[in-house]
Amino acid sequence: MLFSLLYPLKEHFFAFNVLKYITFRAALAYVFAFLFCVLLGPLVISALRDLKVHHSHGRAGFASISEMTADKAVVPTMGGAFVVLAVGLSCLLWGDLSNRYFCIALLGVVWLALFGFADDALKLMRQNARGLKGRVKLMGQLALGVALGVYLYRDDPGWATISVPFFKDWVCAVGPWYVVLVCLVITGTSNAVNLTDGLDGLAVGCTVMVTMTYALFSYLTGHAVFAEYLYLPYLPGSGELMVFCAALAGASTGFLWFNAHPASVFLGDTGSLRIGGAIAIVAILIKKELLLFIVGGVFVMEALSVILQVGSFKMTGRRMFKMAPVHHHFQLEGWKESKVVIRFWILGAIFSLMGLATLKLR
Repeated sequence: MLFSLLYPLKEHFFAFNVLKYITFRAALAYVFAFLFCVLLGPLVISALRDLKVHHSHGRAGFASISEMTADKAVVPTMGGAFVVLAVGLSCLLWGDLSNRYFCIALLGVVWLALFGFADDALKLMRQNARGLKGRVKLMGQLALGVALGVYLYRDDPGWATISVPFFKDWVCAVGPWYVVLVCLVITGTSNAVNLTDGLDGLAVGCTVMVTMTYALFSYLTGHAVFAEYLYLPYLPGSGELMVFCAALAGASTGFLWFNAHPASVFLGDTGSLRIGGAIAIVAILIKKELLLFIVGGVFVMEALSVILQVGSFKMTGRRMFKMAPVHHHFQLEGWKESKVVIRFWILGAIFSLMGLATLKLR
């Protein structure tokens, strides 16, 4: 919005010419989203607390975890709602709304946020942990995946290829199965972030690292010279996703201001599903889907721990972990919550650096 209004004024005042630089607008998007969350956060949290917008964080059959989280029962949830608003406003102000990559990412976030909001709202109205049925949320994620996959494949069958990290020329063509791949990436990432959102600051802290990494990849992919030099697929216009990623990182950092231990507010599904979906959409649009397994290593660990736990229990009757997702396992091992979170942040930083290393180690 501001970009569209102010940039044409460069003909009258040369200073507005700076808005043509994606890096400059990305910085503004980050700062605006951060300040929006930090400044309005106390008002939103107070309103949520007055409305008693919270729910239990205990787990049936795990008395020790319920005891650890007893003080969180009065902490308001649905904080992801104002994170979504911060991202949306920042993108509208500093993004190029004529760029299709940018608009696809923004629309995808809004779609997933609606399902997350409905899930949280139902939990609150029923005063229990049952929100939307799992299959309803899955259908919403799959609908987005099918729509995006079909759109991209029909736009150009060349989208139906997968770049393999650490290999310069190793590209796999998947044909119409590309639609299935898009669905798997969106549903898998959305739910992985949702599973990670179990400790104060854990999910949003890792999100900042992942989104900043993908912001850089978006910029490089949309830059003809850098893309050629680094052997990346050049996608004209995809650099605008850097602004989107910066807004998401800024809003996540601002939310972390209040979500850090001890948390004053929780994301809720409104935020966690949206964050995961946003990361997945960016990865798809810049053709770095498999890179998610590296950069989002913490999210992969959390999701994999649940899969292994369920599979092990069904096949052998035994649990591999004391509790899944795996961050709760370490809590039951005696680690303090802050120690679990900080150590997972360290792992997140390492995974992000490993992702950046794929730019040259090929």
